[in-house]
Amino acid sequence: MLLEYFQMIDRIETVDLAAGRLTARSVVPEKSPVFEGHFPGYPLVPGVLLIETMAQASGFLVLAATKFVAMPFLMSVDGAKMRTFVEPSAELEIEAFLEHEGSGFAVTKARINSGGKKICDAQLKLRTMPFDQVPLGEIVRKRADEVGLMAATAASEK
Repeated sequence: MLLEYFQMIDRIETVDLAAGRLTARSVVPEKSPVFEGHFPGYPLVPGVLLIETMAQASGFLVLAATKFVAMPFLMSVDGAKMRTFVEPSAELEIEAFLEHEGSGFAVTKARINSGGKKICDAQLKLRTMPFDQVPLGEIVRKRADEVGLMAATAASEK
């Protein structure tokens, strides 16, 4: 997890396209400029970055489900619940579930757990835009490959 670069997912573990489910992992770094202000002497991951982590997992799921035809952008967050604090070095288990995809939109439910404890959950709505309208395809494919999305998707299709 590179908090200051908004790369929140370290590794995609599984993609189950039939079930519309993705699992991922991430380890919060021991040190990050984010912790200098949140909070000095008591470092905690900001809730907005936990939401971003769920959004990225959801985005990777939508990319896999749509075979990389469109870029998902976070539109809204509904019913978000932050249940406990996340400190440096925490190992996060992230899950995203696809509830709807079509007509330029996707809806997911996502959650983060750590050490068997619920951290947070929310419903996320994403706008999908064809890659010919947003020049991000090459960058997104590279990042997806780096975190293992391509391999996990291929394994799901067997």
